[in-house]
Amino acid sequence: MRNQLPLIVVFATGLLVIITFFIPHEPFGSLEQRFLIWYSIVAGFTMLLGLDSLTRYHLVKVRDRLSGWAFSIVLLFGLFLTLGLGFYTWAKYQSPFALGSPFMYLYTYVIIPLQATMFALLAFFIASAAYRAFRARTTEATLLLIAAVLIMLGRVPLGGWLWHQIVSVIDLIPGTHLEGLKSLEIFARINDWIMDIPQTAAKRGIYIGIVLGGIAMSIRIILGIERSYTSGS
Repeated sequence: MRNQLPLIVVFATGLLVIITFFIPHEPFGSLEQRFLIWYSIVAGFTMLLGLDSLTRYHLVKVRDRLSGWAFSIVLLFGLFLTLGLGFYTWAKYQSPFALGSPFMYLYTYVIIPLQATMFALLAFFIASAAYRAFRARTTEATLLLIAAVLIMLGRVPLGGWLWHQIVSVIDLIPGTHLEGLKSLEIFARINDWIMDIPQTAAKRGIYIGIVLGGIAMSIRIILGIERSYTSGS
């Protein structure tokens, strides 16, 4: 019964969610909003469980002097400092986001610069991954490389400048009059076409696959075929 009870709860909850979605009349109409409130409560408790798990993991790491335990000390210090300042600001200003409060000072001058640093480092990893992916070893990689170059030229001022130079050089040839094509911004137009047509078609295909996969996984969970969430019971 210990293993069957979670399956029964999941089946009943999933069935009620489906019913409330397709039958918006009473008594099912108000259940959808109630389920959303329950979801927010459960999500809050899962964050607390995640916080407890994170703290326990790094405390054990510091206690046993495992590899990287010094970084665990920094993480725990930042975690409890943020929590402490948040509760203090909430108690004093009735809101943790009050302007000029200690928590907002920490958020503005510590957390935001750290986030900017992480995103700055991410740019180098993206550039490294792009270099490996864009090497024209196959036909698909060659097409990806060409599309990426055209999109980059259409997104940066260098593309417009390059197009103007190409038109100016061609216009020097006797019998050609391409001066009016400078305003065409061919790279920007190619960029718009790639983003609106091929990219949108591929993105829609991916979204359809994600939705179908989500529906299939939901059916497996509701019917009790997928039981990975009960492995700890």
